[in-house]
Amino acid sequence: MSRYKAMLRYENTVPGIFVRRVNRFVAEVLIEGKAEQVHVKNTGRLKELLRPEAKVTLQRAADPNRKTAYDLISVYKPGLKWVNIDSLAPNALMKQYLTGRDFDVVKPEFAYGDSRFDFYMERRGEKYLTEVKGCTLAVDLKQGIGMFPDAPTERGVKHLEELAVAAKAGYHCRIAFVIQMNGIHKVIPNDDTQPEFGQALARAVKAGVEVACYGCHVEADSIGITGMAGEGDGEPSQCLPG
Repeated sequence: MSRYKAMLRYENTVPGIFVRRVNRFVAEVLIEGKAEQVHVKNTGRLKELLRPEAKVTLQRAADPNRKTAYDLISVYKPGLKWVNIDSLAPNALMKQYLTGRDFDVVKPEFAYGDSRFDFYMERRGEKYLTEVKGCTLAVDLKQGIGMFPDAPTERGVKHLEELAVAAKAGYHCRIAFVIQMNGIHKVIPNDDTQPEFGQALARAVKAGVEVACYGCHVEADSIGITGMAGEGDGEPSQCLPG
């Protein structure tokens, strides 16, 4: 049996060396010694990861006419090894994961109140909402602790507030942190970056919102969910609401 609950593997990848970040969406990378501007698939700060001379993995874009020919998908950091920085990966993995569970309905991009949540599910008449967040910031490698967010996210605070409202209305609500790093199994709020997120998380938990962390195994060209807290297999994961 595969160790993975969900798995993504990237095709058409090439290695590179990180030079600098031009802006939120573009970085300069050396590919076979030649400087290339590439698309960064993550608008977070990533200052601990995207450092000069870091090894990175890039995926060649399918559209030959695109302004940037490559997407930056992972970076190597000593202690963590490969870290996936593709902001689309957590939702893609969670869709696989939820589809493999015993839900009668799994619907992405579900509107509720003034928010749009990543997934709506149904099981035997019960209604579920799941909002997915990717974690790429490690703060304690020995204890396996990561933090979220690595940059202020007003949208994330709003999602927590709406999840609290939905939980009080009878939905089974969960915020799911997909940890895009090896060896990190817990996530705590990054109060130094945005104390409002941690405060909103505490209120959401009090209202009945569940918090789950999904541990992952990451390679240069792949990422797979190995388990979550309480499943009893895969890498043990635990999420701390603060």
